[in-house]
Amino acid sequence: MTKNYVLGLLAVASLAACSKKDDNNTTPPPSNNSDTVYVRGKISASQTWSKNKVYKLRGYVYVDAPAVLTVEAGTQIISTRDSAGVLVVYKGAQINANGTADNPIVFTSGHTDKKPGDLGGIILVGSATGNGNHAVIEGGVDGDHKAFGGTNDADNSGTMQYVRIEYAGKAVSQDDEVNGLSLYTVGNKTTLHHIQVVNGLDDAFEFFGGTVNAKYLIAYNTADDDFDMDDAYKGMIQFAVSVKQPSFTDPKGASGDVSNNFEVDNTNPANKPITTTPTTFPVLSNFTAIGPNNATGTSAAYGYGARWRRGCQFILGNSIIMGSQKEAMRVDDNVTMGFYNDGTSGVKNSLLHSSSANVFSTANSGAAVLLTVDQLSALVTGRDATQVFLAANAGDIKLKDPFNNKTPDLAPQTGSPALAGAKFEGKLADAFFDKVAYRGAIDPANDWTKAKWVAWDRVVVTQ
Repeated sequence: MTKNYVLGLLAVASLAACSKKDDNNTTPPPSNNSDTVYVRGKISASQTWSKNKVYKLRGYVYVDAPAVLTVEAGTQIISTRDSAGVLVVYKGAQINANGTADNPIVFTSGHTDKKPGDLGGIILVGSATGNGNHAVIEGGVDGDHKAFGGTNDADNSGTMQYVRIEYAGKAVSQDDEVNGLSLYTVGNKTTLHHIQVVNGLDDAFEFFGGTVNAKYLIAYNTADDDFDMDDAYKGMIQFAVSVKQPSFTDPKGASGDVSNNFEVDNTNPANKPITTTPTTFPVLSNFTAIGPNNATGTSAAYGYGARWRRGCQFILGNSIIMGSQKEAMRVDDNVTMGFYNDGTSGVKNSLLHSSSANVFSTANSGAAVLLTVDQLSALVTGRDATQVFLAANAGDIKLKDPFNNKTPDLAPQTGSPALAGAKFEGKLADAFFDKVAYRGAIDPANDWTKAKWVAWDRVVVTQ
């Protein structure tokens, strides 16, 4: 196979391919006469990556304004664990990664023995609003690409559709990581749909502020949180799946952090007060979140179905949470509980199950909780019309095969309460949301997770 190194212009004078100097050079468009294209450094002029080539990321690759990186349907982008390539599409630049249902774009490991962390991940950086919780971008990016945020909530970072991101995750240090897809203050003119993150070493999707909306997302067997939101993220998401592999987590040790299907914060109090505004407020509908359900070999680091904390606001509607190792719903502080108590936040018209003895838990540091477990339960099941299923009763939700981790079937069976009962009121009435009758991510008449672009039954996750 022919190989072509896409290096900076100054690399003509020096072939020290792995030097820091080369990494800071400008990357020209790839040659037309190569099968494998090695990419590193900066892309400052628009270029197209062809499905007829394989692109190998070496370290951090930065797409800088005004460049547009176009990726053809069917293109494969790989990385190896010695460099854990990270693609950063920075403010003012765009990515147009337009895969199709039959020809997805795949970011993956270049090894035969694929492992989480072989690929660093993808980072999109926009100019929408945040609240400054994170001062700089995580994950070891260089000094020219650390800043994020702005005032343009309609910012456009491009399009990603029918894209699969496999074996990603890069930890520089604890809490300084690259996720499968990291979204830093990305604006709502950006298009995201039909994206799967598979076997990631950290979070699948993390939203650091911004207003970007998304549909048809899958997080499959990632080690930390599947949907992590903070820094005043205010977007809308519909039709999303989270499936946890029982033995694969990101243990946090003494920090007390755990791996969850959802983790939603406003700020980290070590960075800014949790009452900082603007406030994290995602509006979410038609999620199906599957935990390990206390299967044999389940890691002790597994946590909650949904962990709402640190002053966030939220709406989760028409969704299913099943098999959480701890409670299906955890609210961690009185500020967050206050938003639930006054009706700002809600888990509405949903189905909740946990393998734990309790479906709900609350906690607050330094003072009595604003809402006891019984009080929270009364609000969720009464005012918000959500149904609760105790540990032994997961089968009553009647999904076809939700705990088959290799090939999960998340569609509702005949007689399932998920076949009907969805409501779109309040913020869920927004035109962004498709007003379907069913609850959960899967249309019983058309299971989109069975399409060719989706990958189940991947190599057993190992670190």
